[in-house]
Amino acid sequence: MAVQWYPGHMTKARRELADLMPSQDVIIEVLDARMPAASANPFVAEIRRDKPCVKVLSKADLADPEVTAGWLAHFEADESVLAIATSLAIAGEVKTRVPALCERISRRTRGPTKTTRAVIVGIPNVGKSTLTNTLMGRQVAAVSDKPAVTKVRQQVTLPSGIALSDNPGLLWPRIEDNASTMRLALGGAIPDTALDYESVALFGARFFLEKYPALVMARYKLKALPASATELIEEIGRRRGCLRAGGVIEVYKAASILVHDFRSGALGRISLERPRSMT
Repeated sequence: MAVQWYPGHMTKARRELADLMPSQDVIIEVLDARMPAASANPFVAEIRRDKPCVKVLSKADLADPEVTAGWLAHFEADESVLAIATSLAIAGEVKTRVPALCERISRRTRGPTKTTRAVIVGIPNVGKSTLTNTLMGRQVAAVSDKPAVTKVRQQVTLPSGIALSDNPGLLWPRIEDNASTMRLALGGAIPDTALDYESVALFGARFFLEKYPALVMARYKLKALPASATELIEEIGRRRGCLRAGGVIEVYKAASILVHDFRSGALGRISLERPRSMT
């Protein structure tokens, strides 16, 4: 299922990012640790080429730690990349490690006395603005759990001396791959209004039943694993009181519970995709 959700400000932001890229020493690409491939904008890879890059796998506290370790190894197989997995809530670690990685990798291509220029890129709702605020030690960028809050580029100088640009979250104009679309929607990068919410929940339910059955059973206190995604959502509806008159299950409400349990981490630490080396 192709999705077209591309607010007007993204066209301008895409053009500005392409113009800015040649002047930058290092790219800070923020990815969702639960889905590092799906949350990587191919446009960024296209304009970055082999420019030094620090990949920040945010929301690592919500992802499967074994899978995340595999992703870090996968990314650092590229000599132009350094990678870190973190929860952006761990301010101290983020504030020290990310600038240090930027300085370390950028010095391969510039003199040690020059000011390092870095640009933060990533898709909507992946944590770019939270990262900017953490690096600054104060709020300079608007933060929300809704995608596409940042609409204009912001430029700041970090306490470390790095000149940093925070850009609006960018998707690509048309997402063709159905699995990537569903992962992005499940993680909250695409507004719920742009997709059939129940379809997103069914995608998640199928994946959770296949890859993380023990977490499903523990979260919803099940004695037996449902045979299908539909049965899982219906069981959630029954157990959480999502019922209309006559005992009819309100599927949308039950689907919403499942999606939000995943997004909040209440369901457990789950990764939606693995690097090829682990498949």
